This record gives sequence, C-alpha cells and structure tokens, in this order.
Amino acid sequence: MLEFSNPWMLLLLPAPLLVYWLAPAYKEKKDSVQVPFFARRVALSGQSPQSGAVILERLFFQKFWLAISWLLIICALTGPVWIGEPIVREKSARDLMIAVDLSGSMDTQDFITSDGTSLNRLEAVKLVLAEFARQRESDRLGLIVFGESPYLQVPFTTNIQTWLTLLTETKVGMAGNKTMFGDAIGLAIKLFENSDSNNRILIVLTDGNDTGSKVPPIEAARVAREKQVKIYTIAVGDPGATGEESLDLEVLRDIAQLTGGGFYQAEDNEQLSYAHADITRLEPEIFETLAYRPRLSLHHYPLSIVLAVYIVFFSLMSLNVWLSNRRLQKVPDHV
Repeated sequence: MLEFSNPWMLLLLPAPLLVYWLAPAYKEKKDSVQVPFFARRVALSGQSPQSGAVILERLFFQKFWLAISWLLIICALTGPVWIGEPIVREKSARDLMIAVDLSGSMDTQDFITSDGTSLNRLEAVKLVLAEFARQRESDRLGLIVFGESPYLQVPFTTNIQTWLTLLTETKVGMAGNKTMFGDAIGLAIKLFENSDSNNRILIVLTDGNDTGSKVPPIEAARVAREKQVKIYTIAVGDPGATGEESLDLEVLRDIAQLTGGGFYQAEDNEQLSYAHADITRLEPEIFETLAYRPRLSLHHYPLSIVLAVYIVFFSLMSLNVWLSNRRLQKVPDHV
C-alpha cells in the first residue's frame, strides 16, 4: 500500500505557472551600428545577418522533460512510502529464574531413574531442569546457584542451549557447602528489578535448611511479594534428615504461600519430575504479540530518474556540440 508522508507538497504543483505568469522574460539591450550599403557588405563577407533580438528557444524534449521533472520532484517531496504486509512477532512475557542449591548434601546419591540408574540429587535436578527448560522456549530463563553465597550463573536469556550448557557445568560445592537460600531469593529479587516483564517467577530447589542468610528466607519472601515475584519451592531429598542437612519444610511452604506460588516435596526422581510438570501447568507460556508493518521510503526513485535523464541529455548535447566544432574545423577557409 502506498502512502504519502507530506501530501500537502502537492500544493506546489502550479508554482512554475505562477512564475511564468508573474515573472517577465529577461531582456537585455545592446548598442548597434547602422552601416550603409548593408546588403552589399553582407554579400561580400559571405555571412548571414541576424535579427536584432536574439531569443533562445528550447528543444521540444527540454520543454516536455521540464514539466515531467517538476512532477517527479514534487512526487519525491510528498514522501512516498510503501507500507508492507503486517509482520507479527511474539516474544516472551515472562522472566523465570531458577535457583539451585549446590551445598555438599546435594552429592547424596538417593535418586533412582526409571531405568534403575542411581543419581545424586544435583544430577537428578539437572536432568529434570533440562527437560523443563526445553519446554520454556518462549520464556527468558535465568540461573542462580547458591551455597555459602548466591551467584548468578546465567542472566535472563532466551538462548536455552547456553542456559543448559552453563547448568551442566555446575558442580556440588562450587558455591560452598552451606545453604543460604534466603540470600538466593534476595539476589533473584534484585535481578528482577532490572526486568521489563511484569510476570516474574522464581523456582528454588534445595535439600537443606537456611544456615545463616543475611536476609532470613521469610523476610526475603515478603519483599518478593511486594515486588510481585512468585516463588515455587521444591524440597529435594530425605525429609527425615537431621542437622544442617535437615529440610525445613515449614519455611519452604510458607515462602510459597506468601508469594502465591507452590510448594513441592521431591524424595525421588518421579516426584521431582511431577513438581516441574505441575509448575509448567500452573505457569503456561505467555507471549506478547508485536505487530508492525515495514515501511520503505520511495522518494529517491523519482529523484534518481530526473538526475539520470538530465545527465544523459546534457552528455548527448555536449557530444553534439563537440562534433559540430570538429566538423567546422575541417572546413577549409575561403580565399
């Protein structure tokens, strides 16, 4: 579809006519000498007399192309734009951060896969998260790992393959042997503050209780609620463990309830897979639809036509003058 950015420029179309009517032709007076026996002198000199007034006449093509050129220039000034067909793009409307516990207890080998393979807790979490990430191609995923301190492993990205690669590189103990998931929630909240998405989800996977975060988990959850961050907590491993490896199920459940998320307990690989499947069901992919129509400016085409024709025309005229001069130089002088 063709549109014009400056259609009011069409008002300039009659401008040359106004100039022609209102501005008289240029005239120049020159002195002349009256010569007696003019006809005889002309005959003897072999020259042709000229009229007293010299009027420069344009070729028909010049007159015709002058009008066409003005039309093309006005056409360019109106700003013609070709509007293409609508292009619809969809992008993620959700930022989803996953926080994974890398404390020493995650090396406990108490998860059994469907084929009977024994895995430690972190390996089981990686397997389930890999499948979960492949189902979230429209979401921006981030990854936090935590132990004695939380660390950002992957900032929010739509590159799922990169996210999976950096998840695979995580190892038990690389963030320390303690469990500071209160601080992990705090780091996630800070990262969400730089997010443009209004749909913010945090999934925390841990197999222990908080062992001294600067911000207690419940307080961090209250801040998350104010920042509209929904938290899903997944308790991984044996709920009967004691000491620093004990699971504080009540705190994990309260965090989820405070923020409007959900709490899951995963003692084996099947329960862990169910937790992520349920989160996928509760938090389906959300898209923002962006539609736009490409705009291609066409103003340079009429200007290019005018310029090209004038270059060709004046080149031919110059060539014609040069050839005429060459022919005159070859004519012998009269004695």
